[in-house]
Amino acid sequence: MTTATPAGGSTATRPSRGPLTDRLTGGGRGTRIVWLVLGLLFVFSVTRAISGEEALTSSSTMRAALLLAVPIGLAALGGLYAERAGVVNIGLEGMLILGTWGAGWAGWQWGWVGAIIGGTVLGAIGGLLHAIATVTFGVDHVISGVAINILAAGVVRFLSELVYTEGTGGGPTQSPSVGGDPPSFSVPVLSSGPDLLGDLENSGWFLLSDLAGVLRGLTSGLGVVTLLAILLIPISYVVLWRTAFGLRLRSCGENPAAADSLGVPVYRMKYIAVIISGALAGLGGVFLVFVAGIYREGQTGGRGFIGLAALIFGNWRPGGLAAGAGLFGFSDALQLRSRTAVVALLLLVALLLVGVAVYQAVRRRWVPAVLAVVVAALALAGFLTVDELPDGIVFFTPHLTTLLVLSLASQRLRMPKADGLVYRRGEH
Repeated sequence: MTTATPAGGSTATRPSRGPLTDRLTGGGRGTRIVWLVLGLLFVFSVTRAISGEEALTSSSTMRAALLLAVPIGLAALGGLYAERAGVVNIGLEGMLILGTWGAGWAGWQWGWVGAIIGGTVLGAIGGLLHAIATVTFGVDHVISGVAINILAAGVVRFLSELVYTEGTGGGPTQSPSVGGDPPSFSVPVLSSGPDLLGDLENSGWFLLSDLAGVLRGLTSGLGVVTLLAILLIPISYVVLWRTAFGLRLRSCGENPAAADSLGVPVYRMKYIAVIISGALAGLGGVFLVFVAGIYREGQTGGRGFIGLAALIFGNWRPGGLAAGAGLFGFSDALQLRSRTAVVALLLLVALLLVGVAVYQAVRRRWVPAVLAVVVAALALAGFLTVDELPDGIVFFTPHLTTLLVLSLASQRLRMPKADGLVYRRGEH
């Protein structure tokens, strides 16, 4: 039996590595992602069964994780557009702040629809200021972003003192209540009505109950901004990687001089990208206002910076940043739900690191494999000896997760080549 050989003389057929290995690794990236998700769910199920912490995969924890992940994910998605066009957006936190104030004021005036418009528009104005400073005047991107963060906090305080006078129900640090509640949605039959997923979650079956808890948490009580945020992930992928507009935008972040020579309006594309970035961050601020029902000073809580970390963790890709936002949201939700469940994370980390060690050993990378085993042993020892973590460590869990994830992911990151560089036509 012969194998057809291409014109270049080399065979295009990859040698078989066994039926099981071919089944697990074949099918491209989509198949590998499916197996990765199923593997993670299995590890979570094992951890839940050993530790007895039902909060690890309960629908209430997953629903809280989704709520906490949405503003982080929207800020990260905003950063994606700006940085793919070559503009570093440290000002995401300030644009979130502007979005919260715009949503609070417009929601007080015109209800939840007005809140969405007001927050998005005010966030876009913050993006416009960043674009004027960095694209037109060539200000260092980091300096401009930090300035916007400082400016936004001062502007919203000034506007609150100016607008929310005595008798309005608001004040210098908060707005009156938003008029009307935004609609919410649950998937029929599965998460509402018969609630099949709820029944399966309560059955206590290994793996199936955990899967039902995760799905029920992600398909019940979804608000309008939550649905929009979920849809924006695949939409952004299609726009940036499957359209001519996205190709032009990404070319501005990789090689703006070459893009300019091919007729791409580099300055205009950068402006559009950074304004979209601000609008998406502003939409994240709208979500925070919807959760609280009003605007409050300091409402963002640094989520813009965590969104930037999620963007970097996700390697400047929509799916990756969504995973990063979900990770940070889950760690935050877990520490709010149960202090003892946070201890169970040590067992989860130990199991995951054992898998990492096996993977590195198969690839004959002995140093990372040994390091993973050592850290896994320390995590397991912590799980077996610690009953409850101190309040300070529990509260710091999301931020600690951010630091650990970024340090572990730093070796495989590839930012756009021209990200953060000031472009001037004719100088490159």
